Amino acid sequence: MSIESIESTESTELPPVAPEVLAEAVENLTPRLRKKLDAATEGCAAGATLAADATVTLRFGEDALVTLSPGPAGTITTAEQATCSCLLAPRCLHRAAALGAAPLADALPEPVAAAEPNEPTGSGEPTAPSGSTGSTGSGGSAEPAAPVEPADPVEPAPALTAAQLRAAGALWQVAAEALAAGVTAGGAVVQAELLRAAHTARLAGLPRAEAAALRVVRGLRAARERRAGQRLGELTGAFRELLHTAGMLASGSADPTLTGTARRAYAPGGSLQVHGLCREPVLSATGYGGVVTHLLGPDGTRYSVSDVRPGGLARARGAGSASVALGGATLDHAGLARGGLRIVGATVSAEGRLGAGRGVRATPLPGIAWTERPAAALFGRPAAEAVAELSADPEGAESVLLGCDVTVVGAAGEHLLVRETRPDGPLLRLLPAHPHPELAHTENLRRIAAHPGVQLRVLGRPDLDRTATLRPLAVGPVPGAEYTLRLPEEWLGRADLGYDRLQGMHFPGGAAAPVPLPAAEVPDPLADSPLWRVRRLLETGVAGGRRALAEAARGTSSLAAASYGPLRRAGLTAAADLAAALAAEADRRPRDVFGRLADPSPDGYAWAWLAAATHLAAAERSLIAASWAADPSAATPAAR
Repeated sequence: MSIESIESTESTELPPVAPEVLAEAVENLTPRLRKKLDAATEGCAAGATLAADATVTLRFGEDALVTLSPGPAGTITTAEQATCSCLLAPRCLHRAAALGAAPLADALPEPVAAAEPNEPTGSGEPTAPSGSTGSTGSGGSAEPAAPVEPADPVEPAPALTAAQLRAAGALWQVAAEALAAGVTAGGAVVQAELLRAAHTARLAGLPRAEAAALRVVRGLRAARERRAGQRLGELTGAFRELLHTAGMLASGSADPTLTGTARRAYAPGGSLQVHGLCREPVLSATGYGGVVTHLLGPDGTRYSVSDVRPGGLARARGAGSASVALGGATLDHAGLARGGLRIVGATVSAEGRLGAGRGVRATPLPGIAWTERPAAALFGRPAAEAVAELSADPEGAESVLLGCDVTVVGAAGEHLLVRETRPDGPLLRLLPAHPHPELAHTENLRRIAAHPGVQLRVLGRPDLDRTATLRPLAVGPVPGAEYTLRLPEEWLGRADLGYDRLQGMHFPGGAAAPVPLPAAEVPDPLADSPLWRVRRLLETGVAGGRRALAEAARGTSSLAAASYGPLRRAGLTAAADLAAALAAEADRRPRDVFGRLADPSPDGYAWAWLAAATHLAAAERSLIAASWAADPSAATPAAR
């Protein structure tokens, strides 16, 4: 799981604002005021004042005072909740700047008839990159749904409506223009146009497209503000997802399931028996915090119970020991992660999330160790097999858990290197599931790195954007191993890395046998591949826009045609052809006899960029999947 970076401290005092409210405020500005919006927004939140009634005020000079009055949920959801005292209000620069400085709120889910009536609707929960991201956010889960009674054959999904086609087409056009502008020109006006198109997509019933647009806007904000932890590669991926979703929907040839789901629909699950695997803290970019406890059924079906609400870091830390709001159960999340439940009248979403409706009844069950069935099956096959399946069908891959036994090699930069404990097992990299220093992930991995040779049983989420990388959620001792963890009996053989803190007493004494492979010799097929040239070209376009990409690809000193030679020599001819076509399209600016652009539409450039980005993502997935294999040298041919 990949979760979005925390909002910058400049805007932490401002309440989140609904995207459509911000879009309307910018749209109401005159062209002259729009040109001044970016400068007015920058730094205006620094002098925000918070009143006892949660009202926030921002002063612009002597005659303009903007007042933000969030609703009960702490969010600005209507235009009337943002006022200004100047004469031009509400069509004034001050009000639009204040709203633009506030963090974006997650879109409120549209109610559906099948939705669980009592289920909380917090956002920022672990989701796939589609982020329905946000983040973190954040897409459905690839986990199997709960068993239900056999139903009639499913009828084909209806075709997209005319309103959906129009909304998708408008979103594609705005996204293409934003891509052509890049981060340098992607200011408040460009962002507002994306938000307006996203809101229209939501009203048309295209929540997946809306979520993709919100991720792009958040990425543009983070890049322009140069926030710590912001990665240009993440914004590039967000643009790829947005253009792919909007383009396919606008063409009318896409699978209607690409529209997404506005809210999780819960179906009757009958009587269930579930056992805890681990718990995971959740912290989103929009101020939500909480916990997700991962569960397993006797047949291996995966479930989860989430408790994510506004509250940020404080709630993420405290929710790990909060009571489980499910059918009157007396367990807290810490107890459920090492215990179990027998549930009567269960309701389950397609992602395996358990609902908390009025008819649900739950009683506690004793927990099971990871060495017992069905949990033992998670560690029963090579990690490479599980990752190969995820790479072939990456939809929802970030919510799938993977288990394996490893031997610690040691720290190497930001990674903890481990080797899968199998004959010719691959070298894996462990990274914190969430890097926030106030959570326990980073400190626990640092303590583990200080004990090379120790054997661990790891349960985590594979990071399909990095070479052979696993983000562990919990660890435990390896059955039968001598040099392994020594955990308290009440921990039931595992430690939740986001909440439990490993101490010296939890590690074996003495020293283990030396690990044979030094960290300096670790191969990285993704970094060594010439595909970095395509990645750099795409990211140049995202950062500087179409003009910057054309300049970078022109001449002989940078990314000109000669740069594609290494791609062709490596057998990556398709990547070379697509990169060359993108560079040519970026530089194609035909003009009429008066010097005006003859074809100002960004469509051709956006399609060329999307084709190169889609091919690059597939090639990198192939390299990453191969990096989990025992022989790292097998990674390069897989991408050719």
